[in-house]
Amino acid sequence: MKTIGLVGGLTWYSTIDYYRFMNQQVNERLGGDEAAKIVLNSVNYGEIKKLTQAGDWKGISAIISKAAKMTEAAGADCLLLGANTMHHIAEEVAAVIQIPLIHIADATAKAIKEKKIKTVGLLGTKYTMQFDFYKNKLASHGITTLIPDECGVEDINKSIYEELGKGILLPETKQKFLTIINELIRQGAEGVILGCTEIPLLIKQEDSPVPVFDTTLLHAIAAVDFALGQQ
Repeated sequence: MKTIGLVGGLTWYSTIDYYRFMNQQVNERLGGDEAAKIVLNSVNYGEIKKLTQAGDWKGISAIISKAAKMTEAAGADCLLLGANTMHHIAEEVAAVIQIPLIHIADATAKAIKEKKIKTVGLLGTKYTMQFDFYKNKLASHGITTLIPDECGVEDINKSIYEELGKGILLPETKQKFLTIINELIRQGAEGVILGCTEIPLLIKQEDSPVPVFDTTLLHAIAAVDFALGQQ
């Protein structure tokens, strides 16, 4: 079994799910007392959040790249960035390490293609929704992406940073997400990407009439596939 490297703390709430999912996946596949081999480097989310809101991606890249190199040096055979938004700098991080970086959008695209879906709605931070890095990655897999209108983008982004990232899960916020999801379905979305690793804390498959794609779980599955040689 290979060792999975995870740069976490982005936030620690979803990092807990990453750790749980990876261990559950290994145990389900191998049985007994088997568990995943993981190197976790948890960064200070408060520092990352301030730099993100300031648009200082160079500063973010320096922190995440340093964490990635430390994770590799600690024995990791692959690397995961435990947040969708941080994949805006994925190429820069991948360039400073010798081990493969498993991209969250590639893992998500695989699951979408398995369901033969061509058009999806994308929910996440405003950076994930409005920047091109995620949409372009999906487009390379033949998948068209829809995002909410400007008001929806701001509502979701505010909820992520002021509520979900702090572990606050409110019924009224859930209803707001569901209204946005239904509007994306009306526009032609055949599925919806929960493209922030905190959104699955709030939205579950039973809440949606179309498939939802839990990027935290899908990323963890991709890592275990790699670790067990089952890609």
